[in-house]
Amino acid sequence: MNKKIENKTFDEERALYNLDGAQVLNCTFAGPADGESAFKECRNITVKNCSFSLRYPFWHDIGYKIENCTMDDLTRAALWYSQNGEISNSSLCGIKALRECENTKLKNCRIVSPEFGWRCRDLEMTDCNAESEYFLFECRNIKLKKVSLKGKYSFQYVENAEISDCEFDTKDAFWHCRNMIVKDSVLKGEYLGWYSENLTLINCLIIGTQPLCYCKNLKLVNCRTENCDLAFEYSDVDADIRGHVISIKNPKSGLITVDSVGEIIKGDNVVPCNGQVVINKRKCG
Repeated sequence: MNKKIENKTFDEERALYNLDGAQVLNCTFAGPADGESAFKECRNITVKNCSFSLRYPFWHDIGYKIENCTMDDLTRAALWYSQNGEISNSSLCGIKALRECENTKLKNCRIVSPEFGWRCRDLEMTDCNAESEYFLFECRNIKLKKVSLKGKYSFQYVENAEISDCEFDTKDAFWHCRNMIVKDSVLKGEYLGWYSENLTLINCLIIGTQPLCYCKNLKLVNCRTENCDLAFEYSDVDADIRGHVISIKNPKSGLITVDSVGEIIKGDNVVPCNGQVVINKRKCG
């Protein structure tokens, strides 16, 4: 990677199309020509300390690093159909910033992007802060650590996920997800995890009404709840809950162990519900 492009401004269409083996440093992608797709079809590039205010900059790229860059709200659909990328210390603030990409790593990034991350494969995020609706829709093989998220409808139809040390404020999260493990995290929002399969929550705090209904093979290990009522309706569940649950309604099967529960609701069910609820009088000390 010997070629360097430094301290320039680009606004034309496909400004650096098919660039291969280059560093692009301290450049600006904005201007009256309003050109799109600045880095389309590029290979083995490093883009550092650059600012973007034009659409579709990184499409069909393979082998890229983006460091200390800013993409404003006019940088729509910034990364699509790209592979083997690393993005660090950057801001992604345009709608649909990441879609149908493979093998992408984000570290210490700020994301303000509705519909972020759709249909990506092999995605890792560490130390990131995100605001997004429909975050990571239909993604496969994801790992998140120390990610903060605010926004509705996140992780729908996600498969094969490992999540740890995260904090999510998100309504209707994890719907239809499969094969997901969440550890040491705060999950705040209404209607968590409906229709999920093989969802495991370990050492998590769950906050909000009607969580974890219609689930298959649901597991909770050493979890806590706040403001959770009508939980586990029609779910196949194995749960160990520390503290209090407001109400549990018609678990389909399995065993729920809880320190205390305000109400166990049984009846008026449309399928057989044989789940057990056991009050565990734990010893202190």
